[in-house]
Amino acid sequence: MLALGLVFTAIGLVGVILPVLPTTPFMLLALWAFSRSSRRFHVWLYTHHLFGPPLQTWHLYRVIPSKVKVFAISIMSVSWLWLAFGAGLGLVPLAGAGSVMAFGAGFILHCPSHPPPDGDAPGR
Repeated sequence: MLALGLVFTAIGLVGVILPVLPTTPFMLLALWAFSRSSRRFHVWLYTHHLFGPPLQTWHLYRVIPSKVKVFAISIMSVSWLWLAFGAGLGLVPLAGAGSVMAFGAGFILHCPSHPPPDGDAPGR
């Protein structure tokens, strides 16, 4: 699990440089892996000055900021369009990819964009 956490952290760091690769989901996966393998790395990542705040906001409120939602859904849309018109996939793989992307988009849109105004973490 420690190695997996380090791999996810490395992928997340690459995402800081490459705009098409998301950072936070990989850092969330790293945080999960570290929570099962290394308290030291878990605390380091959770309290990191750059990565910590979005991880803490997700942990407490399950918030996905609006600009992240727009970016993620835009990337999914462009990816699906590329698959549809540039990759030469058949109808079944294209429908499968679209279904997975639609599920992901639905999840993203379902999450709140801002923490509650009173700061309470419901159910946490």
